[in-house]
Amino acid sequence: MQSARFLSKLTAAASATLAGIVFSFSVSASDITGAGATFPAAVYAKWAEAYRQATGKKVNYQAIGSSGGVKQIRAKTVDFGGTDAPLGEADLDAAKLVQVPTVMGGVTLVFNLPGVASGALKLDGPTSADIFRGAIQKWNDPAIARLNPGLKLPDRAITIAHRADGSGTTFVFTHYLAKQSAAFMREVGAGNSVNWPANGIGGKGNAGVATNVQKIAGAIGYVDIADAMLNRMNFVALKNKAGNFIVPSQDAVEAAAAGANFKVKGMAPDLLDQTHKNAWPITSATYILAYEAGANPDRQKGVVEFFTWSLRNGQKMAEDLGFVPLPESVVKMVEAEMKTIR
Repeated sequence: MQSARFLSKLTAAASATLAGIVFSFSVSASDITGAGATFPAAVYAKWAEAYRQATGKKVNYQAIGSSGGVKQIRAKTVDFGGTDAPLGEADLDAAKLVQVPTVMGGVTLVFNLPGVASGALKLDGPTSADIFRGAIQKWNDPAIARLNPGLKLPDRAITIAHRADGSGTTFVFTHYLAKQSAAFMREVGAGNSVNWPANGIGGKGNAGVATNVQKIAGAIGYVDIADAMLNRMNFVALKNKAGNFIVPSQDAVEAAAAGANFKVKGMAPDLLDQTHKNAWPITSATYILAYEAGANPDRQKGVVEFFTWSLRNGQKMAEDLGFVPLPESVVKMVEAEMKTIR
């Protein structure tokens, strides 16, 4: 049912995603500019257009990946950065940055295996980690077969589709796998960029990974849930911490975030592998970074006004694009945190 709810919104999401990757209006002195994570680009594009229509003010955002967003905000070349890989307290203090979440989502495993339907392939965390570190290289490997009794698995090589650019999606996904496997952490690592095995192929952005999975039979990759739904990709049913095989959905992301403590510095609680029976195991939020005290007061004010407006008026837009809005209690916390921007 949740997959149907996502799929019914694909047309709107397709337009917004394309806009999010490239949207950029002519810049005037009163415009604000941002750059970073590709994951929230669709919703930022939708919010920017609605905000322009409501206020006449323009927002420019370039989807260049989380690593690029962090670099640009540190270099003071943008008014805000976007990242799926939140900065820690020490980094925020050192760079004098404010960090707040904007929407929630998740990373999903997608695959291209002729004859195997979406949701029919079951994996758990340790097996997924062995696949993505290159220890399992055939689809009919006994470890996969044990999780899929009765499913006809081909004697076909596995191709790992991964990000080629520094990526918050990679940060989230590899931290999940590192929790499942010490060998994965040792051999591949966890971060925006990692040491992928030789049977991998890199793609730029979530769209690049999705394209590689779609064109290579035997491929498996990871993309954010909204992009996967947009591209009508085949999902892996992933075993969560409660022992249930779950397909990604907005409800499963909400379940993972239930009760999370956002009252930490940087508002970035760990949402991975939560214990709720319906929780999607690879849940995360996406974040913006802004200066505590910027050189241009008008642009600082513009960042606060845009995201305050968006969080108050754009929740339904986010949901329609496949994202999960922040709980109302967290929205109030974000608004309070943004008051420290000056």
